[in-house]
Amino acid sequence: MKVALIKGDGIGVDVAQAAIAVVDAAVAAAGVPALTYDDIRAGAKYFDETGRDIELGGEARAGEADAVFLGAIGLPSVRHSDGTEIGPHLRLRDIFGLYAGVRPVKAYPNAPQRLADPRAAAIDMIILRESTEGLFYSAAVHKRSEVIGDAEARDTLRITRATTEKLMHFGFKLAQKRRARGKPGRLTCVDKANVFASMAFFRKIYDEIAAEYPEVETGYNYVDAQALNLIRNPWDYDVMVMENMFGDILSDLAGGLVGGMGMAACAEIGDKIGLFQPAHGSAPDIMGQDKANPLAAILSGALMLDYLAEKSGDRRLEDAAQCIEQAVEGGFAANALRPMEFGGDMGTRAVTNEVLARVPVGKV
Repeated sequence: MKVALIKGDGIGVDVAQAAIAVVDAAVAAAGVPALTYDDIRAGAKYFDETGRDIELGGEARAGEADAVFLGAIGLPSVRHSDGTEIGPHLRLRDIFGLYAGVRPVKAYPNAPQRLADPRAAAIDMIILRESTEGLFYSAAVHKRSEVIGDAEARDTLRITRATTEKLMHFGFKLAQKRRARGKPGRLTCVDKANVFASMAFFRKIYDEIAAEYPEVETGYNYVDAQALNLIRNPWDYDVMVMENMFGDILSDLAGGLVGGMGMAACAEIGDKIGLFQPAHGSAPDIMGQDKANPLAAILSGALMLDYLAEKSGDRRLEDAAQCIEQAVEGGFAANALRPMEFGGDMGTRAVTNEVLARVPVGKV
């Protein structure tokens, strides 16, 4: 299978290389034919050099792959003329209809846990964020924001039935899949249906689709109450489905409970292709210094293998994904993974090599 590889900017290069090394090792250990990679140049640095945010033909090549893997994109010193960030990945999200943003949130032993309650060690949930509409519809690609002189600014929040139905089906199937793996298999709808017609519409579609999955436990929370509960009792949640902006905020909040953005893996999945990336930024101040935590990228690689397993029907790729997840879990349990991000003594290469040793294949 072919992966379009966009290393991007800053530490994106470092963590992408680490993730691909682990993915390749897991694929080999599972007895699967090696993945092939199509390197595509894109990002703020490329824009600064060429005036383009992605190389000519890069979008089409990405669409021809089975999946896209992205390191990180963006540099504080490089902006469009209107001050916005360089974001070809946002355009790819729109072009390929990557509506299902999957953000796993999992506590690992010996990793930082911000809550004193011992039940915080059992946090294992997924924030499912619609990634093409909501309040983000106004920004980036669609440019639907309106600034009226210096007196007023407006943004449009968009919820469509077509996209929301697909998102809800994805969410209920994800809950089913997690239940088959021993998780609760519960899907909670997070919205603000008591205030906004768009959110009431979102919940209405959730209820309609829920009728097709009677075995999946359902629940509801207004987004403000959900934010409270992510601090008060996050261990009670499994999969939560929500609008784009709500997901953007709550996924970072939840990530902070289990160590921070260095553990924040991310998948953005559409009907035909998926894009996988760590959710953190490019951190150019530590680029190339062997300081970046590669685990978010490595775990995103596991998400990619799980996706490719479903796409191809080759369950060995699912085994490869679980191999990576178990390697990270085992490394933390043995206190053998100590990223600098968490005050530890292990840089990018050392963390990557420890995971590889548990796959097991070779070193970088």
